[in-house]
Amino acid sequence: MTQQRSKGGLRPDRGPVTSVGDLLGAAFAGLAVGIAVVLVLDGILALTGTAEFGRTNGWMIVILPVWLFVEQFRAEGFGAERVLAAVLGIGFCVAAGLTIAGLVAPYTPVLVSGGAGALIGTVVYCFVWFYGLRWLRQRAG
Repeated sequence: MTQQRSKGGLRPDRGPVTSVGDLLGAAFAGLAVGIAVVLVLDGILALTGTAEFGRTNGWMIVILPVWLFVEQFRAEGFGAERVLAAVLGIGFCVAAGLTIAGLVAPYTPVLVSGGAGALIGTVVYCFVWFYGLRWLRQRAG
């Protein structure tokens, strides 16, 4: 019996996505599920008296998009371009997400500011990863 390595991805052939719209759509679907799960968790904590509603960290909604990005990284195959695109994407998404979360934090609960940061970070990563990877591959020849 032989084991086959998972190729990840969103397409039936399990390869990487071919359009930025597909990547954004899958990431937004993951964010929507994450938001629902975090709201249910926050509601349960508020009903049990453990915490006040809105005090759960909103950054938890990014769990499924991160999983998507890891699978896209794995599906892309080997090469320095994918590593560089991923590192740049992580840097830009963390910077953008923390900036937005910091700007929103004084006016909103932790759940909202973290969620806003996660949303912006996810969008930034999608664009940097998708277009950055293609640009780097084109430059490498």
